[in-house]
Amino acid sequence: MPTPRLLVLFGSQTGTAQDVSERLGREARRRRLGCLVQALDSYPVVNLINEPLVIFVCATTGQGDPPDNMKNFWRFIFRKNLPSTSLCQMDFAVLGLGDSSYAKFNFVAKKLHRRLLQLGGSALLPMCLGDDQHELGPDAAIDPWLHDLWKKVLDLHPVPLDLGIIPTGIPLPSKFTLQFLEEAPVTHSEEQHVARMDPQDPPSELHPFLAPMVSNQRVTGPLHFQDVRLIEFDITGSGLSFTAGDVVLIQPKNIAPHVQQFCQLLGLDPDQCFTLQPREPGVPCPVQLPQPCSVRRLVSQYLDITSVPRRSFFELLACLSPHKLEREKLLEFSSAQGQEELCEYCSRPRRTVLEVLCDFPHTAGAIPPDYLLDLVPLIRPRAFSIASSLLAHPSRLQILVAVVQYQTRLKEPRRGLCSSWLASLDPGQGNFLFFGCRQRDQDFYWEPEWKELEKRGCLTLVTAFSREQEQKVYVQHRLRELGPLVWELLDHQGAYFYLAGNAKYMPVDVSEALMSIFQEEGGLSSPDAAAYLARLQRTLRFQTETWA
Repeated sequence: MPTPRLLVLFGSQTGTAQDVSERLGREARRRRLGCLVQALDSYPVVNLINEPLVIFVCATTGQGDPPDNMKNFWRFIFRKNLPSTSLCQMDFAVLGLGDSSYAKFNFVAKKLHRRLLQLGGSALLPMCLGDDQHELGPDAAIDPWLHDLWKKVLDLHPVPLDLGIIPTGIPLPSKFTLQFLEEAPVTHSEEQHVARMDPQDPPSELHPFLAPMVSNQRVTGPLHFQDVRLIEFDITGSGLSFTAGDVVLIQPKNIAPHVQQFCQLLGLDPDQCFTLQPREPGVPCPVQLPQPCSVRRLVSQYLDITSVPRRSFFELLACLSPHKLEREKLLEFSSAQGQEELCEYCSRPRRTVLEVLCDFPHTAGAIPPDYLLDLVPLIRPRAFSIASSLLAHPSRLQILVAVVQYQTRLKEPRRGLCSSWLASLDPGQGNFLFFGCRQRDQDFYWEPEWKELEKRGCLTLVTAFSREQEQKVYVQHRLRELGPLVWELLDHQGAYFYLAGNAKYMPVDVSEALMSIFQEEGGLSSPDAAAYLARLQRTLRFQTETWA
């Protein structure tokens, strides 16, 4: 007998509806049901006429609006020319996510439920109306509704007697497998990755435009309680068009210390590269990730390790935990009875994924890399109101950003990922040139170009003129003087080190200077410092071009 198929379609703005949908998918697979989970606008809506069993999970945004990833579906399903028998073969259920403090609470779910009935669909049970305002969040309504849903579904499609339901303590297969590479591939910069996208595509969440920041100015006084920034981007060549009231989506990154801490907890080498393979056919790999990809890039640009984890995070973590005491606590947090305690531990103080993993170190150290994309949600872009006019600034886009920071009962202040990341960016940061020659006025190659780049804020120039003082000064001496900066750039910010010059003494002297910095600033032993330098070379983050 073919495996019965359940289709779960979601419309999600902030990720909650997607998380609930993926939970439905996992619970369906435990009941031996084939299940496809997909965003509404990614599903060919004309195929609905052939679907026997569909669950719709829909958030309501703004003033009763559908999320962005279901707007095409929304327009189609409300066409007046659709026959009233279009969906007469379909059994369906609608799960809504909303906020009862808004006048149009769960408007999208309610309207969709009515429309599916008009088109001949048969409702398995009344719709679920999850409410963010409930002290336990949407799960307060979702848990009992799911209990009733599975009872209805299993009446239609009983679990085969010879198989049975897969217990909750056994992890389901991961969505993807990570194949780690022995040798580092040729690396691509962020610019090269984006450039490989179709140039005809307009900028979008999946195909962003890389806009350089040209100014980052605090506009509130130094003693004011709120740090507010006027941030300006150069959008030349983007094709972006906007008017008053429009918003821009900005994709943030995790800060380097958090990336480092996450990798240490899980025993991951941030410079290791991998390829991603879906376990099931038809499941696409995330388009944001290049193939191959480094662990550093996965953690810094894709995994939202500073988000507040949802219940599904604890469910999967409990399955993966080899530690008895930690596993018991995780199972409690993931149970229906433990939601008040989970709220007190996680939701109210806004504890992050990274902080939870720190609290469960034995479990964190045992997480198989294959499960990273199942466990941690992706970083979603943040929307900001545009504060400038194309008429006044044709090639610029400005936003006014309040840097989010507040205190809970946790010692560390809570910080907004995107606003804090934006505020930390320095338009003049990123490139450091250590230039050595004999004399400033004799062999200082390209001096005007370097000075111009420095003036424009594109370069920090450090010079070593060996013959202008009694004791010779070379670039390796300047590197040692700025050892803390060099270590910060290489170890915390993932910088690349390029060495060019005479092959006789300089490469060895510079390498020895770097080894010394790794020991003094990074606290590494001599063998570990040598291994660190070798890893930089292996992953092409240390490259040389020298000549005799």
